[in-house]
Amino acid sequence: MELQEGVELCFPQLLNTSCRKPMQPRAETVFLNILLSSISLLTVSLNLLVIISISHFRQLHTPTNLLLLSLAVSDFLVGLLLMPVQILLIGGCWFLGTFICGLFYYASFILTSASVGNMVLISVDRYVAICDPLCYPTKVTLTKVKICVCLCWACSVLYNGLILNDFLKHPDRYNSCYGECVVVIDFITGAVDVTLTFVGPIAVIIVLYMRVFVVAVSQVRAMRSHIAAVTLQGSVSVTARTSERKAARTLGVVVLVFLICFCPYFYPSLAGQDMSTSVAFSIFGVWLLYCNSCLNPIIYAFFYPWFRKSIKLTVTLKILQPDSCDVNIL
Repeated sequence: MELQEGVELCFPQLLNTSCRKPMQPRAETVFLNILLSSISLLTVSLNLLVIISISHFRQLHTPTNLLLLSLAVSDFLVGLLLMPVQILLIGGCWFLGTFICGLFYYASFILTSASVGNMVLISVDRYVAICDPLCYPTKVTLTKVKICVCLCWACSVLYNGLILNDFLKHPDRYNSCYGECVVVIDFITGAVDVTLTFVGPIAVIIVLYMRVFVVAVSQVRAMRSHIAAVTLQGSVSVTARTSERKAARTLGVVVLVFLICFCPYFYPSLAGQDMSTSVAFSIFGVWLLYCNSCLNPIIYAFFYPWFRKSIKLTVTLKILQPDSCDVNIL
């Protein structure tokens, strides 16, 4: 068997069973590697700052921020584990073996499901805070949120272990040649997965935020109509409600960006198996999904003054000073 001139193999020593390496302009490959590596580094750095900030400063130990911490952990792992490996896949060849192939897809599915679960929990948190503010301190406590976060991650691990069970046992089952890392899920399993990890959660998120929006608008109108009769005590209450609405608006932006980044990734599954997509579109969908992990902390920095202040204290190493965890960060 003779090879066509100019064809490169992933494993030249395996002439009959090696995958062919796609021909790509060297300048384009170098540019993509630099760009995506920068995104990976930025994702890791920004989310690490979120993790340090919420973990270190006691004032930030709130139920809502605990949910943001869980989301930041999943985003941090995306930048640290998934992005670097995905950069290798752009070259067209898989050199890390079948075990790492299975582990990579398993981790990818877990982090995607955990991110969706965290978004649902954040939406529920904002719904209770805006629509039932008097009962919020009793309904949403740190202990309850910790349990919900642990259940979110545990369910993600178990659920994806079930749908990838056959693949994890034989990671190379669907590889047509050496140098491939492919996962294939049957139509029924794929339909159930899309429903449980995308369509269902997105429907819940949209309904909750529509309800939050309606209640927030009604509260604004009520405050405007009674603004002349507001007492000092009422002013404190108004300020508190205003703070809650600002948090809801910020997290609403987070959810909107989440939808924009996740929809292209799930589009082929929603369209059906007969709707084949190009390799370029597939890579675009994966990286747009990954970029969501980088955009979340940027949104925090833009909307949350406490995050900007905590970044300054962290970068200047003032968090190493005694009792720095009790600094007024809000």
